Amino acid sequence: MTENTRKIIEQILAIPAGKVSSYRDIALKAGIPNGARQTVRTLHSMSEKYNLPWHRVIRSNGTIALEGDGRQLQLTLLRGEGVEVSADGFVDMDKFGW
Repeated sequence: MTENTRKIIEQILAIPAGKVSSYRDIALKAGIPNGARQTVRTLHSMSEKYNLPWHRVIRSNGTIALEGDGRQLQLTLLRGEGVEVSADGFVDMDKFGW
């Protein structure tokens, strides 16, 4: 595991229940400018292994990136933590952002 990947994992694990963060903001907090895609790759390849709260990471515009069953699962998990998600998958980042 690279140092950058470790930093991204630490940031994802730090997102509290009931809050969301964006791929971009995770990368910035990890000290990796322009690292949003690395955040995506880390979530895709390591969520299960490190029990990452993947559902708490969304696009910086407040929308859910996933489609299909993954989208429905993410909606369910976020709503279960008290995050308000609109029918079209939008989260108010001012209210629920970390």
